[in-house]
Order: sequence, then structure tokens, then C-alpha cells
Amino acid sequence: MRAQFVASEVWIGLRRNLTMTVAVITTVAISLALFGGGLLINKQVTEMRDYWNERVSLTVYMCTDTSPSKACEESGAATDKQRSAIEEDLTSSDAVRSVDYVDQEEAWQDFKDRFSNDEALTSATEKGDIPDNFRVQLTDQGNYDQVKNLVQGRDGVDTVSDDQQVLEQFFNLLEGLKWAALIVAFVQLAAAALLIGNTIRLSAYSRRRETGIMRLVGASNFYIQLPFLLEGAISGLIGGVIASGFIVATKFFLLDKIQGWFSFDVMLDMGAVFYVIGVSVIVGVLLCTVASFLTLRRYLRV
Repeated sequence: MRAQFVASEVWIGLRRNLTMTVAVITTVAISLALFGGGLLINKQVTEMRDYWNERVSLTVYMCTDTSPSKACEESGAATDKQRSAIEEDLTSSDAVRSVDYVDQEEAWQDFKDRFSNDEALTSATEKGDIPDNFRVQLTDQGNYDQVKNLVQGRDGVDTVSDDQQVLEQFFNLLEGLKWAALIVAFVQLAAAALLIGNTIRLSAYSRRRETGIMRLVGASNFYIQLPFLLEGAISGLIGGVIASGFIVATKFFLLDKIQGWFSFDVMLDMGAVFYVIGVSVIVGVLLCTVASFLTLRRYLRV
């Protein structure tokens, strides 16, 4: 087998069908960009879920002198006795892994740290506006209602905040974005496969004379098909390389920007990005190669 001959045939095929080749590369690049973006979002959602599942799941806010809720107006500010009783009940519950009490000074400092990027909010909030609270970590994420019922409505308790429920809306948004990207990507990949098939068929038709001569001199099936398979693989590789740029952009301009809206840091490292890029490039090359092979099996019968 002469590598120079195969390389020249590949170049001829790509050059003769330049417009179709560009269309294939563009379609593959868009499809893989959406596919890789969906994988990247999926990894980000998984990282964020794991991060929050290991942290505070429920917060019990106590009444203060400035609490505007009706329950606090009736019962007044929480007393040390009420705090002790609530902490004892939470600690003794099998549904609770740990309980941390945060006084008003600590709560105020934590609030300033979390919203340090929003000067208007921090300047409009005074020290006494942030109530002391109990931060409760559960043994299982399904124990929210059990722990809520244990403290909600008791004297001295203002509100019970379910952090997981608040974040679930954000996770659902990312899940929807991920599946939308993947669905569109699969549709685009199917369109790319059809376009690749047509391109390879046109390339084979334009070189039917050469392939006919190769048949007559006894060339093997693989030797005849190899230039066409390489054309498809090269188109898929170029499309994957272009898509990798969009995947990196998704990481820095979408996921990292969304991270900036929140006070926690669960950014994906570049290792995860390179993994998604690798998977996307491999999918692009395999897609184009397999589509070319299936087309040639029907068109080039030796």
C-alpha cells in the first residue's frame, strides 16, 4: 500500500468537493459543540450537587427584636432557653448529622462575605438585620420534612429555610439546558451523518473511473475505501478541533460566569474540559468514519 497515493487521493477528494466538505465540517463542529457543552454542563451540575449535599441543607432562623414576621411579633425575640431546647432536640434527632449555632455577629460577617460583590445590598443591611441561626446538616437528603416539623412553629423560631429546595430550581434550569443542548446536538449529528454520506457518495462518483481501474488490477476493498474513510475522519477531526474552542468558551463565558453569581466555588478544572473535548473529538471522528463506511458499503460493491 502506498501512503503517498492514499494521501493524494484524500487531498483530491477534499479539494473536488470543497463546498460540501466545508458544510460537513461546519455541521459537525456545531453538533459537537452542543454535545460537548451538554456534557460539560452535566459535569458541572454533578459537581455542584455533590458540593451542596455535603454542606448545610437546612437553616433555622431565630426571632430577633427586629424580625417582621407575625410569629416573632407574638413570641418576641428568642431566649437562651428556647435556643438550648431547639439545639438539644436537633442534636438528638437521628435525621440530623450535625448542628452549628451561628450568633448574630457571625451571621452578619458571613452575610458580608457572601455578598461582598454587592455593595448596595451590604450597605443597606445593618448588623442586627441578620438573625442568629442553626445550620443543620442532615444524615439523608430526604429528611427535610422530618426536621422542619421538629422546629417549625416553635416559640423563638422565625423561619426554616431549605437550602436544597432553593438550589433545586437552579439545578433544574441547568438540567433543562443540558438536555436541550444534547437533543439539538443529536439532531445535528444525524444531519451531519447524512451530509457526510452524500459527500462521500459524490466523491466516490467523481472518482468512479479510478476506482474501476483499481478493481480491475485487483485492489482490495479496504485499499479502495481507505481514501474515502480518511476524508470523513479528517472532516470529523477538523470539526472536533473547532468545536473544542466552543467548549472552552462554554466553560469560561457561561459556567464560570454563572458561578460568579453565587458565593460558592465549585468551578470545573481544565482536566474536566479536556476530557469533554477528547470525548467530543472521538465522537466526531467515529461518526464521520462510520457514516463514510456505511455509505461505501452500499455504493462501492467490489
